[in-house]
Amino acid sequence: MNAGGQSVSDELAYLSAVDLIAAYRDKSLSPVEVVKHLTTRIDATHPRLNAFCHRDHAAALKRAAESEARWATGEPLGALDGVPTTIKDVALTKGWPTLRGSKTVDRYQKWVEDAPSTARLREAGAILIGKTTTPEYGWKGVTDNPLTGITRNPWNTEMTPGGSSGGASAALAAGLGPLATGTDGGGSIRIPASMSGIFGLKPTFGRVPHAPPSPFGTLAHVGPMTRAVADAALMLNVLAGPDARDPLALPPDGRDYRAGLDDGVRGLRIAFSADLGFVRVDPEVARLVAAAAGTFAGLGAIVEARDPGFDNPQECFRTLWYAGAASLFRTITAAKRRVAEPALLEIVAEGEGIDLLDHLAAEKARIALGARMAEFHRDVDLLLTPTLPITAFAAGREVPEGWWNPRWFTWTPFTYPFNLTRQPAASLPCGFTAAGLPVGLQIVGPLYADALVLRAARAFEQACPWGHLRPEVVIPAPVPAPAPAP
Repeated sequence: MNAGGQSVSDELAYLSAVDLIAAYRDKSLSPVEVVKHLTTRIDATHPRLNAFCHRDHAAALKRAAESEARWATGEPLGALDGVPTTIKDVALTKGWPTLRGSKTVDRYQKWVEDAPSTARLREAGAILIGKTTTPEYGWKGVTDNPLTGITRNPWNTEMTPGGSSGGASAALAAGLGPLATGTDGGGSIRIPASMSGIFGLKPTFGRVPHAPPSPFGTLAHVGPMTRAVADAALMLNVLAGPDARDPLALPPDGRDYRAGLDDGVRGLRIAFSADLGFVRVDPEVARLVAAAAGTFAGLGAIVEARDPGFDNPQECFRTLWYAGAASLFRTITAAKRRVAEPALLEIVAEGEGIDLLDHLAAEKARIALGARMAEFHRDVDLLLTPTLPITAFAAGREVPEGWWNPRWFTWTPFTYPFNLTRQPAASLPCGFTAAGLPVGLQIVGPLYADALVLRAARAFEQACPWGHLRPEVVIPAPVPAPAPAP
């Protein structure tokens, strides 16, 4: 604890969604009590973390009172009734602005629609407590933007929490609610999960409907971010399923993602790739991830060191990502472009120079990569890799100081390949460096095997628990009121 400050770490703030539902059911806690506690905590930590771009405590308390009344009669609205939940500020939220971290968006338009994920959460009774920060239009792997400034990592507030779902990961790590929505077009759930020491799942593309469609097309997934694997399974039950606004959404499969969650990994065939065959990894990260792979062997899985056998698809990803950014800005006027982030405008300009044949070649390469991974998974159930080759670096930067390239995707080579292939992939904490920064392990499954990824993550969580490990979020001590004049 820093001198002159006070810790805001406590048990209530870190209860899981599963625990909250149980407490509401046996009436040992009420949704109003929980929401009051969290809104106070959000306000107290906001100057340090800047995880929220929109807070509406009055609305949250109103919904909490309604939930409390339902629990009093034993008639909860749904699986998440009364559970505080945050929404990433790229998802439409009725009654709240969705500014996407950008000064180019008109705050004062009518906000009359929920995104599919937001709507499903409301229908299940979740209490929306605010919107979390994102880089402008979610374009990079860290979280700062021209609208709300820099978001910081609760483990070390000099560092970035990652991005683009960095506000969500910072809020989860700091005990500001158990559930968060994230989006992931190149790692934007898994990157901040790794850097902030929480759990994040990028489901199979289409598992969670997405509307309006992302400018980055079928690279962009929507998924749950939590502190506990069981919470992510519970949340995915709510989020999954079709929506008429998303013609690419998968049909319902009737699965309960909590079923079989504790079945373990004995007998599973798991490949461990320390570097995908082409990535330079920080030695501390490499050591912790290798130890995590050994844990799976100890749990009875058949673990083999094996690369999936593809070359770095960075150029393919870059072409599709830059073209998406250019598409996004086609309708943004020159006057509005002047208030956008300069680095984003740089990739927009490059994207505007990509011709149709280059784009088609990237799509062809993407299909080939998907086929390669489908072949790989014929005799491999899961793939383990580091989530990132590095840990969190200084906040307010796109890349670490002294990095060889100015663009974010050059330090995320483990994440974006599996956006190209549309596979489910999760990041979970597997240890801390000597500097006290979290390290993430990535679990990748074949297409549609979301439940298997969750099951493996749960097995590791039980073997190497992380839920008790919490950053000591420190806020300035209150300034005493001046003594009255004599």
